[in-house]
Amino acid sequence: MLYFAYFSIADENRISIYRMNPETGDLSPISDVAVDGTPGPLAVDSKQRYLYAGLRSTEQIATFAINPGDGNLDFVGQTQIQSNPCYIALDRNDNFLLSAYYGAGGISVHQIGEDKTVIADPVVWIETAGHAHCAMTDASNRYVFLPHTVEPNMISQFLFDPTTGQLTPNAVPKVHPPEGEGPRHYCHHPNQEIVYFSNENGSSVTAYRLDPDNGRLSAFQTLSTLPDNFAGSNTCAQIHLDPSGQFLYISNRGHDSIAAFTVDDSTGQLTTVGQQATEPTPRTFNIDPTGNFLFAGGQGSGKLAGYRIDRETGQLAPLKTYDIGKTPMWVMILEFNA
Repeated sequence: MLYFAYFSIADENRISIYRMNPETGDLSPISDVAVDGTPGPLAVDSKQRYLYAGLRSTEQIATFAINPGDGNLDFVGQTQIQSNPCYIALDRNDNFLLSAYYGAGGISVHQIGEDKTVIADPVVWIETAGHAHCAMTDASNRYVFLPHTVEPNMISQFLFDPTTGQLTPNAVPKVHPPEGEGPRHYCHHPNQEIVYFSNENGSSVTAYRLDPDNGRLSAFQTLSTLPDNFAGSNTCAQIHLDPSGQFLYISNRGHDSIAAFTVDDSTGQLTTVGQQATEPTPRTFNIDPTGNFLFAGGQGSGKLAGYRIDRETGQLAPLKTYDIGKTPMWVMILEFNA
């Protein structure tokens, strides 16, 4: 197997490509791809043939073909869209691209064209409220959630039509978390109907049960991402499960750490493992497909920190640090057949 890592380097208008050694987690630089704007969120189709990059300063989506033999990206085209996307994801059938908009306060769905670029006119554009931060379909490709941080501190619940790409508000259109939580990003458990949200303002994680019959969320656990003795300011950013669903991680900005949790394989309940210090302002991080390594980008340092995941405990052991570039905004690691 071959492993390639892709990093959005926002303030240098490039996507950096590295090869990952699956035994050691070492990264070796391959190439840089210049883009027409500050790259932020990245997404790939289910077959990992195409990579999509949200270019935030120019309000575009760029499309690249992925070369599975060497990891390089070939430019296919780019599309002007309606606003500045902070999160993008393809639906489970690779027919539509969903985008969340923090500043514009909403969500859109764009169709993927025959040439694999994004069609400019959206299938749907829905204004919800400010600070919308993340959108993706669930495993059934029928439900979409849109968390909003700060005010209005809510999660919008949508029904998704995988044939037309239409989004419609669920019969219960909103979930209102306790005051001050501010849900930001989320991830689906690979084997259970459970969704985990990082709470940006509450410095916490909340586990929700997903009702597969109606697409509604109900919270059943919230835990802090911080140690008990921390009294400084902090906000949470990204959240990721390892591929097996055994461990969950959230980045702390302020405490500057990655919080780790174990996940009960029958109930989905979380247990705190602790926090691992990382680079300043770890806005972005991700886990490789083997589940053995985690890489966290320091927005405040321009460095990337690598860690080995203890497969028994979920704890992180520091490996190498890389000077990756000014303002890393996204981390993605992909696996290809050799």
